[in-house]
Amino acid sequence: MKFFLDTANIEEIRDAASTGILDGITTNPTLISKEGNTFEDQLLKICSMVNGPVSAETVSRDAAGMVDEGRHLAKLHPNIVVKCPMTKEGLRATKILTEERIRVNVTLVFSAPQAIMAAKAGAYFVSPFVGRLDDIGESGMDLIETIVTIFNNYEFKTEVLVASIRNPIHVVQAGLMGADICTMPAKVFDQLLKHPLTDKGVEQFLKDWEKVPVIK
Repeated sequence: MKFFLDTANIEEIRDAASTGILDGITTNPTLISKEGNTFEDQLLKICSMVNGPVSAETVSRDAAGMVDEGRHLAKLHPNIVVKCPMTKEGLRATKILTEERIRVNVTLVFSAPQAIMAAKAGAYFVSPFVGRLDDIGESGMDLIETIVTIFNNYEFKTEVLVASIRNPIHVVQAGLMGADICTMPAKVFDQLLKHPLTDKGVEQFLKDWEKVPVIK
């Protein structure tokens, strides 16, 4: 499983990248808007820090606009993956961009039929939002299991990128289901590292080490 960070914050990215296990980044207009930098400059900063895919979202409503934006974004840096929404116009843009060998992440996916259509359009990634489904009383992880099964049945090359992750349990469940990628906030990335028994064990070992005689 690959770990992506869902952020545009340079400090969060630098901290996670320092572990050596960060595989990529996903951004969106909301995340970019918080950083007080131009869209292109922020993306280039992120790409310089991460040796992996960096998803950058289009904001046009029509396919022609998305295609123009996608071409522009793809030229900025080899790491950039263009994000298009799961709409009819988004699918049209995905098909065109994919045929031009530009990688596309189809975002805002909330159902299995949407995921199938995105895969058929040639999406490089498909991003189901599990947390937002949980918020309205549906099981986001059930959707992941269904999508993974369908993609395996038909050997789609599209990777399942689990988005809107809220906690480490989502990550574990995604791994059990065979999802390709989890993208998460920095808070969840840090939570994956922690366990109270680990902290307790480290503390005890250090206390015991202080008792070991030192040769002078």
